[in-house]
Amino acid sequence: MKEAILEKVKELVEKRMNTSWEAMEAAKNSANEESKSSAGDKYETARAMGQLDREMNGRMYEQARQERLTLDKINPGINHLAVNLGALVETSMGVFFVAIGTGAIAVNGKSIMVISPQSPIGQVLMKKITGDTFEFRGKIQQVVKIE
Repeated sequence: MKEAILEKVKELVEKRMNTSWEAMEAAKNSANEESKSSAGDKYETARAMGQLDREMNGRMYEQARQERLTLDKINPGINHLAVNLGALVETSMGVFFVAIGTGAIAVNGKSIMVISPQSPIGQVLMKKITGDTFEFRGKIQQVVKIE
């Protein structure tokens, strides 16, 4: 199950990386085209906007690349005794995969929340073991199983 979850999350990150890269290239090409056909203030504005687009998409690409590096550190074959990066955690409030914050995904008909260790629920769950209880949003929950 962890292998399937990890592959799906990697696919999502790859799509984000590709989309950001393509948008960055499109912004660069657009600015270059604008520079060939414009003059004066319009030229400077278009170049500045193109530069901002490239920078924004570059940051998005770099964030996705860093997330991919984090995912590459996860060995889905390891069964965790405590909640840590790469753990699949079943709780009384749902099932969580500790990796990067991508939100809910469906794998084998099950809804899995993919969370980062830095997220609010991730911070609460880290280092918990099977049977531990925790409070989240004013409710007491329990760790049922960790893989």
